[in-house]
Amino acid sequence: MFLGLDLGTSGLKALLVDGAERIVAETVVPLRVSRPHDGWVEQDPNDWFSACADAIAGLEVDLSAVQGIGLSGHMHGATLLDAAGTSLRPCMLWNDTRAAAQAAAMDADPFWRAVTGNIVFPGFTAPKLAWVRDHEPDIFARIDKVLLPKDALRFWLTGDAVSDMSDAAGTSWLDTGARDWSDALLERSGLTRSQMPSLVEGSQVSGHLSGSIAGQLGLPAGIPVAGGGGDNAASAIGMGVVKPGQAFVSLGTSGVLFAPTPSYAAAPQSALHSFCHALPDLWHQMGVILSATDSLNWLAGVLNADAQQLTADLGPLQAPGRTIFMPYLGGERTPHNDAHVRGGFLHLAHHTDRDALTRAVLEGVTHALRDSFDAMTQTGTKIDSLIAVGGGSKSDYWLKAIATSLNMPIQLPAAGDFGGALGAARLGRMAATGEGAELAVPPPISRTIEPDANLVDTFAEAHGRYADAYRAVKFLR
Repeated sequence: MFLGLDLGTSGLKALLVDGAERIVAETVVPLRVSRPHDGWVEQDPNDWFSACADAIAGLEVDLSAVQGIGLSGHMHGATLLDAAGTSLRPCMLWNDTRAAAQAAAMDADPFWRAVTGNIVFPGFTAPKLAWVRDHEPDIFARIDKVLLPKDALRFWLTGDAVSDMSDAAGTSWLDTGARDWSDALLERSGLTRSQMPSLVEGSQVSGHLSGSIAGQLGLPAGIPVAGGGGDNAASAIGMGVVKPGQAFVSLGTSGVLFAPTPSYAAAPQSALHSFCHALPDLWHQMGVILSATDSLNWLAGVLNADAQQLTADLGPLQAPGRTIFMPYLGGERTPHNDAHVRGGFLHLAHHTDRDALTRAVLEGVTHALRDSFDAMTQTGTKIDSLIAVGGGSKSDYWLKAIATSLNMPIQLPAAGDFGGALGAARLGRMAATGEGAELAVPPPISRTIEPDANLVDTFAEAHGRYADAYRAVKFLR
């Protein structure tokens, strides 16, 4: 059996699969997020470790046959350890945008984009360290290791400070084409290679489960822990999105459009992410919006309603209304790279009711994903097939809107988990057995959501109004 651990923003999932990839057991333990100030988003790393122990205990099966562990996790976080391996402060998460000024200063130096192939976004790890250096110099002076969230979990499991290429690519310190840390960029941050984790490919062995933790978790001591992947790269492994032409759209807390590329294809001017994939000699492009289901959950909280019920009440897909929602609750990445813009509704009227607000939120996220799609295809990346994943993919209305906006069918996997946890388990198996990309097969498809041909042009017009709305409000602060 093989264990996949997926460290998400709102919960840690443990997934146990057998050699035929049948799900033996799975559990999710919720995690809390702290937002002490506007733009700040933090978690206590110790919560990850206790959640991991609880999730594995919750599997409630004999774990003696587990042969390998794989890891997946949210990217860009800054987990700072002292020489004793203790966290120096709460981890700043991927959607923490307090380092906008530091990111802008870094990005103004063309060398950063030239080496990493990416804009230095406020949510990336390097500007967070610059913020710590500027605002918490005593903590900065005590940093022994900088770890990404899933790599902090690995450190707890194995005692080894290691990262994989896909996750490291989101730090702004990786030479993405060379798949190695850039000493020059680290020096610009006042850091050294010795403060970074060592690097492996996602399918390689990164360390072995320590005896003390194995005893605590009921797992065999010494089993290999794979390099794993950033959450989206690991999800791509779980969904078999490892070849050019394949892509997936994820409707989670954030929204993601992900497409593999056969070579390094940097396009920082588009605000796309160009990262290493979780398999050797493979890269990917990714468009990211910061608030996807986060926007729907926000509306549900304001209306004191259930988010799933809000979408279930909408009926068949309608043409976009005049009400526009901009899903910039915490800024935006693709295509705007704007940490300061905030969300809003436009064209509210007396007759705007709960359903109209819900449709506007779904349409706003849809338009934002269309931004990423347009940016990606304009670089020459071709998308032939698209699979949907994430909590928002349970809404047929939402998927129909996205399929219509992109004018592309969207495939839905058959029942089962084909996301980051399965991808992590597959990477754990690769590390344990020496198997490779042949394991990353697409899931069975249960059905396909087709575009509404009668509304394709209408959605395109609505996307134009949405783009105009951003230009109208971008300078409001």
